[in-house]
Amino acid sequence: MTTLVTGATGFVGAAVVRALAAANRDVRVLARPDSDLRNLQGLPVSRAIGDLRDRSSLRQALTGCRQVYHVAAHYALWAKEPSVFYDINVQGTVNLMEAAREAGIERMVYTSTIGAIGLPPDSGVGTEETPVSLSQMAGDYKRSKYLAEQEVLKFARAGFPVVIVNPSAPVGAGDVKPTPTGQMIVDFMKGRMFAYIETGMNLIDVDDVAAGHLAAMERGRIGERYILGNKNLTLKEIFAILSRLTGVPMPRVKLPRGLILPLAHLNRWLADYVIHRPPRIPLEGVKMARYTMHYDCSKAVRELGLPQPPVEIALEKAVRWFRDHGYA
Repeated sequence: MTTLVTGATGFVGAAVVRALAAANRDVRVLARPDSDLRNLQGLPVSRAIGDLRDRSSLRQALTGCRQVYHVAAHYALWAKEPSVFYDINVQGTVNLMEAAREAGIERMVYTSTIGAIGLPPDSGVGTEETPVSLSQMAGDYKRSKYLAEQEVLKFARAGFPVVIVNPSAPVGAGDVKPTPTGQMIVDFMKGRMFAYIETGMNLIDVDDVAAGHLAAMERGRIGERYILGNKNLTLKEIFAILSRLTGVPMPRVKLPRGLILPLAHLNRWLADYVIHRPPRIPLEGVKMARYTMHYDCSKAVRELGLPQPPVEIALEKAVRWFRDHGYA
């Protein structure tokens, strides 16, 4: 049985491929001709050249496949042309779902994001059932992923066998790009974190995210969402762990969000109209920091057996990998 994985060259996608290879699955990856293949080196996979925006390439990639992990997304907090988020994350997902339905795919796992999960107004923890709307999505990435998830749910309601997983903030080895969370760790290791703001996030080892994907394929309920996360931490707590792991002093100054927001707006203006590259202080990241992004992961633990080892191990893996590969 051949399994197709989209987004296999990325942080989460490569972890899914490693988990499938360890389970002796026949894996085919969808990749663009210019994709960075470092995360796939040494893995026994076949490669289908294609793009989520090219329907014919998707039909060819799906030939002979029975299962699909749709992990691919344009993941960034800024883009020179914001339409890229919607072309890839929304329309690209619809293209793949339609091609998979035509190909008679038996089962699919769609990788959404924790950002598409709602948060209670009283600062409690979010669950798969917490109400949320498009108006609560900060930035084009989150808006596009929310809209893509709504499209996937339409396919599920129409009978297509798809399960949705919503990873929180994955950390660990192999964060080549790196992701925004990985970049935060690199910046800390380089001593660039002089202050912090009061916020929080849920961390999980990227390899446990991959395990959650395979479990969702095997026993997730069709049309259901599963939060793939582990431990809720404040940003201050994360920096304290990183300080113990690296010996780099953690920042002592807590800045009010009201001071950072104008700087983020200025950075965004410079990125859009002057320097044409990602802002040093991403506006969407600052907006998201208004919320303590803590979540209840018990559904995935209960129904999928999602692993929950100490997240300190995942942070240690990330620090070691970034050091070994010259990031810091």
